[in-house]
Amino acid sequence: MTSTAEHRQPMPSGAEIILNALPNPVLMVGPDGRIVDANMAAEAFFEISAQFLQRYSLKELVPFGSPLLALIDQVRSINAPVNEYKVDLGTPRMGGDRQVDLHVAPVTERPGHIVVMLQERSIADKMDRQLTHRSAARSVIALAAMLAHEIKNPLSGIRGAAQLLEQAASPEDRTLTRLICDEADRIVTLVDRMEVFGDDRPVARGPVNIHSVLDHVKRLAQSGFARNVRFVEEYDPSLPPVLANQDQLIQVFLNLVKNAAEATTDLGSEAEIQLTTAFRPGVRLSVPGKKSRVSLPLEFCVRDNGPGVPDDLLPNLFDPFVTTKPTGSGLGLALVAKIVGDHGGIIECESQPRKTTFRVLLPMFNSAKKLDPGDRDDVAGTLVPPHASQNAR
Repeated sequence: MTSTAEHRQPMPSGAEIILNALPNPVLMVGPDGRIVDANMAAEAFFEISAQFLQRYSLKELVPFGSPLLALIDQVRSINAPVNEYKVDLGTPRMGGDRQVDLHVAPVTERPGHIVVMLQERSIADKMDRQLTHRSAARSVIALAAMLAHEIKNPLSGIRGAAQLLEQAASPEDRTLTRLICDEADRIVTLVDRMEVFGDDRPVARGPVNIHSVLDHVKRLAQSGFARNVRFVEEYDPSLPPVLANQDQLIQVFLNLVKNAAEATTDLGSEAEIQLTTAFRPGVRLSVPGKKSRVSLPLEFCVRDNGPGVPDDLLPNLFDPFVTTKPTGSGLGLALVAKIVGDHGGIIECESQPRKTTFRVLLPMFNSAKKLDPGDRDDVAGTLVPPHASQNAR
């Protein structure tokens, strides 16, 4: 009779314990290119168990002609470690745009075997993009101040002169004077929108229930521009309050929902916008002028099933005057990025056909900390009771 101990799984070795504790995917590739072993992070990255990974060669898992394959050949030829940065390993099965840093080294104890470690760049790129957004916002602030002073005053004189000419003009000429007035008004409106970027006054912030904000935005959208769009809500009912200004949060998510609704216009009854909230601990951001880092555990997403954002626009989507709309000014998302940045948060966009996601990461409210309108260093929070009627529906 076989004892129970004989059926137990063997205890993992010390090396296996260390590899599985690493947050980065690690693979061992054999001389024939097949995967010999993989840690738990690699299983999560490729969404396949280690047992099944061993049935594949590496070239079956990465894009055709991937630099990783050439890198492995290079390591074998020189028998020394090689690093490569910002390599895209995205495939249709795993999803597009999976940029990683590669660290490839030979295994001296096993000739012909190569160890590959992948380091996803998502968090680092979030920080880089956010700093870029803030730099772009500062440029617009300077431009807005110049435009307000140098353009609005002459425009008022041009409009006044056109109105005087209109009084004595013929019906045909009145069409031209009216055109002058309309165009002057349009430019003034554009400058007024840009002046918002120049407002550097501290904003009063406090605890805000994000679900109340999203419900308000949803009601506004369904009563107007998104009346034919189906909304799907996936909320975490135990989410703590966010440290924010409620009016500005409404402005942020109303803009994002409006963009999502416009992106799904051609889908008719299939148009869908998904609103999600979640708690994602682990993301911390260094803010200029602050000694400590900001924790951004609150994640809010606006997702639509539209055609997606063109790849060439995606890296600069939050820059001023960048837009996918034929008649858009390109200031809406730039203003959203400014507001989120003023709150010490991050906004990013991930896009592929039928799935475009705008993700906002913000700090939560700390009731033990004295409120300061200019403070962006909230790093902790307390949970509140579940919100009524906020479960996913």
